[in-house]
Amino acid sequence: MTQPSPSTARPFDRVLVANRGEIAVRVIRTLKRLGIHAIAVHSDADAGAPHVALADEAVRIGPAAASESYLDPARIVRAALDTGAQAIHPGYGFLSENAAFGRACAEAGIVFVGPGALALEVMGDKIRAKRHVAESGVPVVPGVSEPDATDDELLDAAPLIGFPLLVKPSAGGGGKGMQVARDQSELEHALPAARRVARAAFGDDTLLLERFIDTPRHIEVQVLADAHGNVIHLGERECSLQRRHQKVVEEAPSPLLDGATRERIGQAACDAARSVEYLGAGTVEFLVSDAAPDEFFFIEMNTRLQVEHPVTELVTSVDLVEQQLRIAAGEPLAIAQSDVRLTGHAVEARVYAESPERGFLPSTGEVLAWRPPAGEGVRVDAGIREGQRVTADYDPMIAKVIAYGADRDEALDRLDAALAGTVLLGVESNIAFLRRLLAHPDVRAGHLDTNLIDRLPDPEPTDAAADPLAAVARAARERDARRSAATGHAWQRERGWRV
Repeated sequence: MTQPSPSTARPFDRVLVANRGEIAVRVIRTLKRLGIHAIAVHSDADAGAPHVALADEAVRIGPAAASESYLDPARIVRAALDTGAQAIHPGYGFLSENAAFGRACAEAGIVFVGPGALALEVMGDKIRAKRHVAESGVPVVPGVSEPDATDDELLDAAPLIGFPLLVKPSAGGGGKGMQVARDQSELEHALPAARRVARAAFGDDTLLLERFIDTPRHIEVQVLADAHGNVIHLGERECSLQRRHQKVVEEAPSPLLDGATRERIGQAACDAARSVEYLGAGTVEFLVSDAAPDEFFFIEMNTRLQVEHPVTELVTSVDLVEQQLRIAAGEPLAIAQSDVRLTGHAVEARVYAESPERGFLPSTGEVLAWRPPAGEGVRVDAGIREGQRVTADYDPMIAKVIAYGADRDEALDRLDAALAGTVLLGVESNIAFLRRLLAHPDVRAGHLDTNLIDRLPDPEPTDAAADPLAAVARAARERDARRSAATGHAWQRERGWRV
C-alpha cells in the first residue's frame, strides 16, 4: 500500500490522533510505519480500546459521551499541547470538518491535518458549495439554493425545476431530513417535515431543492492537493449501495464509467478542489444517472478522509494517510496525474454491530469472539478486541472488510469468502446481510443504484452456524485459561455450580 515519497524524513515527530475505533487504528499504523510518535486520545468507554493499546502514548479526554470527549475542541487541543504534538490528525467524523477546530489548532500553533478554513466553510454548506463550484464550471444538479427561500417561494420554483424533486437540508449530512416529492402536493408536506428535522439535527432549517435523479448512482472522486498548487485525482469510487443514504458497500473503480468519463469527472473534481484552495485529501461526490452514464452532477465535497478510502489505496498503491501528513507538513506531492494507474479492483463492506432482522437497530454488548479474516487480497480495518464492550455511545460501525482482485469478479468472490470467515460473536452484526447483498444478481452484474437495498425484502432471521458456535466456545475456554482466580467476577470465572 506504500508508494515512494519525495522525502525519507518524517513529516512530523509527534502526531495526535483525535478519533477512535478503526480509523484511529488505521492512522496510527501509518504513523508508526513512518517512525512518528503516535498519541491517542480516549474517553472512559475506550480506555482499553485497541487504538489506545497500539499508540505510543494515550490521553484520557473525558467521559463516554462524545460531546464531553471526542467532540470537545478544547480538550483535544489541550491534550495535544500537553503531549507536545506538532499536528493533529482528525480521522473522519467528530471534528474532522469543523472549521472552528481548525482555527483552534492554528491558534495553538498545532498543524491541523486537513484543509484550510475556506474549504471547510464553503464545502460545509451545501448551498454555498453548489453555487461556488458552479461558478468554476463544475456541473450541478438543476435546482434552487437560495438561503432565505421560504416554503412558498420553493413551492413556486418547483415546477420550473421539474418533478420529482429532492428536498435537502443545507447543513449536516448522512441523509437526515431528505425528502422526495413527486408532485406539488407531496412537496407541500415534505418542506415543513424537512425543516423540522434539519432544525432539530443541525440547528439550521435552511433547505434546497434539487432535481431527483431516477436510478441514481453515487460516484465520488478522491483528490489530493498540496500547498504548491498541485491538484490530482486518484480515480473514482462507486458508493451506490446505500441504506437510508448511508453507504454499505463501496468499490473502486466504478463498473459504470468508461475511460473518457473517468477523465472528465476526475477533472471536474480537481476543479472543485482548486476553487476552494484545497489542501490535503478530499472527496468530491457526484450523482450519475444509470440511464445516462456520461452525465454527472456535483453533490458535495467531503473535506476529509473517507470511510471507504481503502479501496482507492488498494487500486492505486497510494497510502492516503501518508499523503495527508506530508501535505500538511508542506511537502509537494510526489505523485503527478500521469503517475496514477488504477490496477485491479477493490470492494469494501462495512461491518456494523446491528440487527438487520430488527430493522437494523444497533446492537450492544461484550465481544465474546473476534476472528478477522485473512487470505490473499484481504484487508481488515478494525478497532475492536475480544472482551471489549460495544456501547451505544458511538457509531455502530466496528470494522471494514476489504478485498482486492485482478478484476471485479475476483474481488467480489474474495470479499464474500472473507465475510464468511469473519467471526464476531457477543453482538449482532450485518455480516449475513452483506453476503446476501453481494450475491444479488444486480450487484454481481454491476447494475447498481442508491435505492437497490431499499427494494430488497426485509432480512429474515437465520440459524446460528455450527462453526461460529464452536469458535465462541473455543474463545470462552481460552479466555478462562488466561484468567486467574483473582480476576473477573464469579459469573464469568466459575463453572459447574448453581444457586
